[in-house]
Amino acid sequence: MMPFKKLGFLGRFFAVTLGVILCWTTIVTAPALAARSITEVKVSLGNSAGELKFFPSDLKFMAGQKYKLVLDNPSPTKHYFTAKDFADASWTQKVEAGKVEIKGAIHELELKPGAEAEWVLVPEKPGTYKLYCSIPGHAEAGMTGTIAIANNQ
Repeated sequence: MMPFKKLGFLGRFFAVTLGVILCWTTIVTAPALAARSITEVKVSLGNSAGELKFFPSDLKFMAGQKYKLVLDNPSPTKHYFTAKDFADASWTQKVEAGKVEIKGAIHELELKPGAEAEWVLVPEKPGTYKLYCSIPGHAEAGMTGTIAIANNQ
């Protein structure tokens, strides 16, 4: 490979310009690509008839993929989305509820009747994790589920 000094003025100009273009392209397109690659998953905690179930109750994620978990509670009672081991096996970017954005470790979300929350996360550790509502009697009545994280290979 020819040393940079031997390229001449036009060669050096072209090399520097190409480098700037490549760096700029990476800086500008990386966030846009990340924003486009998010997968939305909707989960209802109960329903308007008051059933004690998650809809759906079995969730599947791919390790390394970014997700927006949209949780809503259409039921007349409050419910918890409790999945501590899943949360520990994932990187949380944020949780949004109303005009509040929460960052940091998340282990459980309480949704009051009519509430909605968005949890943006990246599952990292493959495995199968328990999901349940931790309100006494709700899990025993069937408000349970599983969350599976598969290897992204």
